[in-house]
Amino acid sequence: MQDALSNGAAFHTCFITAAAAEAQPDLVARLQKTCPLHLVPADLLDKISETVSPQTIVAVTPIPELPPPSPADFSLILDGVQDPGNAGTLLRTAAAAGVDQVLFAPGCVDPFNGKVLRAAMGAHFRVPIRILPRWEAVMAALPAGQSLYVASAQGSILYDEVDWRTPSALVLGSEAHGASSQLQDRAAAIAIPMAAATESLNVAAAGAVILYEAARQRRKPKRTAL
Repeated sequence: MQDALSNGAAFHTCFITAAAAEAQPDLVARLQKTCPLHLVPADLLDKISETVSPQTIVAVTPIPELPPPSPADFSLILDGVQDPGNAGTLLRTAAAAGVDQVLFAPGCVDPFNGKVLRAAMGAHFRVPIRILPRWEAVMAALPAGQSLYVASAQGSILYDEVDWRTPSALVLGSEAHGASSQLQDRAAAIAIPMAAATESLNVAAAGAVILYEAARQRRKPKRTAL
């Protein structure tokens, strides 16, 4: 809610419980200036929301359409990621790590699914999101010459050996099947080393590890040869 307001979202209408309105008078005053605000009982709010144990306020707002920077030097591609919790967590992490755009390739959950929205915690208002139902559109959304990497347990390159300061895109594949052949054939496979005979990480955890290594590197200027 605060992210939406801070980013200038135009609310059509809001629903809030009496307890929430009493606890957040400043937010209520702010909302009353922007849209109709309806006081509803908690059980009705449960029916309005698609999630279990929803927050105490629900707003209707247009889908945000943030344009990616030009060029988009650091992209995240979700390929067949269907779990809404993982997709939302990855959006939240991408926004925090400074990703320029997140591309939802074929087979992904709808990024505006209610559970994705909840897990993303406002990231939809902070990072550009594109839904691309065709592989040609996915590749066209990447700047020419951008390096493409796919996270894979069988990768021969360690994730922290990659120079993420160059224009790059990271592919995170399906939790069950990995990345699609359309991207595996074009991307270099990178891996996170595992100890104690661990086979793999959850896709959201793996994404966080790699994205923050990239963010760490990108905070440092690239050295030029003398």
